[in-house]
Amino acid sequence: MSSVDPRSRAWSALTEHAARLAPVASTRLLDEPGRLQRLSRRLGPLRVDLARQRIDLAALAALHDLARACDHGAAVAALLRGDAVNATEQRPALHTALRAPLPSSGDGTPAADAARAAHATLARMATLVAACEAEYAAGHVTDVIHIGIGGSDLGPRLVCEALGPTPGRPRVHFLANVDGTAFERAIAGLDPTRTRVLLASKSFSTQESLLNAEAVLDWMRRGGISREFALAQRFHALTAKPEAARAWGLADAQVLPLWDWVGGRYSLWSAVGLPIAIALGLPVFRRLLAGAHAMDQHYATAPADDNLPLLLALAEVWNRNALGLPTRAMLVYDERLRLLPGFLQQLEMESNGKGVDREGRPLARPAAPVTWGELGTNAQHAFMQALHQGVDVVPCEFVAAIRPAHGLAAHHAALLANLLAQSAALMRGSAEGEPWRRSPGGRPSSIVLLDALDPESLGMLLALYEHRTHAAGVLWGVDSYDQWGVELGKRIARDLLPALEGRAASVEIDAATAASIAEIRARS
Repeated sequence: MSSVDPRSRAWSALTEHAARLAPVASTRLLDEPGRLQRLSRRLGPLRVDLARQRIDLAALAALHDLARACDHGAAVAALLRGDAVNATEQRPALHTALRAPLPSSGDGTPAADAARAAHATLARMATLVAACEAEYAAGHVTDVIHIGIGGSDLGPRLVCEALGPTPGRPRVHFLANVDGTAFERAIAGLDPTRTRVLLASKSFSTQESLLNAEAVLDWMRRGGISREFALAQRFHALTAKPEAARAWGLADAQVLPLWDWVGGRYSLWSAVGLPIAIALGLPVFRRLLAGAHAMDQHYATAPADDNLPLLLALAEVWNRNALGLPTRAMLVYDERLRLLPGFLQQLEMESNGKGVDREGRPLARPAAPVTWGELGTNAQHAFMQALHQGVDVVPCEFVAAIRPAHGLAAHHAALLANLLAQSAALMRGSAEGEPWRRSPGGRPSSIVLLDALDPESLGMLLALYEHRTHAAGVLWGVDSYDQWGVELGKRIARDLLPALEGRAASVEIDAATAASIAEIRARS
């Protein structure tokens, strides 16, 4: 029996398949028998189409061999069971429990305990949403400012923009950036006497969020609301550190829990989703959770050939490692989903942008591609030129809804026609005319279609990408649930702040940074 690691054999097989397919035209691949059936899959209102990837069924089989060699099925079970899949912090990653049904009383698994905690918090959220609705109906509260950054901002902001606004409900405004301009824009036109504030910070030590919270308190004070009244009647904290929130001045009744077993980029399903429930209504939030849970069930039970998150992850690994393509463009053909590329940047690059494996060893091959993107058709008049004719090959992922939310049928037909045309043009290319008119083609793309953009389908879509991220992380062997690189930057920022304020820094500052600080202070 061979002593070669099956994972090494599987990776070597991918290299061989990539070399075999290199001279094959993408248009020829489309003629492969059974291709469309094997590379296109539907789950309820969501369809994933990988037929335009530079891959054939033999290479796809090799990718499935890799998934088996990496024991992907066991990794999925460990994730959903509540094992400590966050190896460096010895924590589970139980975001799926946030959208699970209430378990039976006899189920004492970590996942069941987490789901019960989530349902208890959801009940508290319902009470707060009802209070906001009553205050809005009475004219006492018209607006809510949600303060957070990263995952505590991107997820709820995306959902609120995708599914809102909802007339007759409080307006929700998001404040993330520590740039004072963001603060000024968030409060523009608001009445501090009729505004509630949600402060989302898992650690309750996030510098940007606490600075913004203090700025909001000062704005309220200038509007005639004392700090004591604001903290007692207008502020709520969403945090895993309730003791820190209490020390800041908030009562226990004003603190909704987060948990160590949910990372920020996976937190929109938790109390961090409170602005969604306020802006759109709690029934909408519950439908969002139900859609995500449907995808969780699919990821847990679907055979590998039919498993949508796994199929997307296999395409990602193929493009990143077998074809050596370091980036991926997200092209969103729906104005309501304009924030999706930014959301996916954090989800995928913070999760899998690692240089060592789960045991701390240097990776044998690169992981997470650089994710970026823009709205279509805007992108067609910006950077798509480079994607069609540039030297670098960039895999593209197109996302759209088949049925629009508006009545402009001609607009929507043109939108979808442009999506299909771009994907086809990337694949086909053109050899006609002068050199500057030609496009090489052979550029891979995927299409993800929703029947319509509603709470259930959006929940499914976001959970699809969460699980794609997990599956790819399993194949690369990385810990998808820590983010020590982010922590490093935060620590250095805290160390540098005194120097910028003219005080002695507690750490040694390198010459280049010291020169920049001196320049900033001289010109402030």
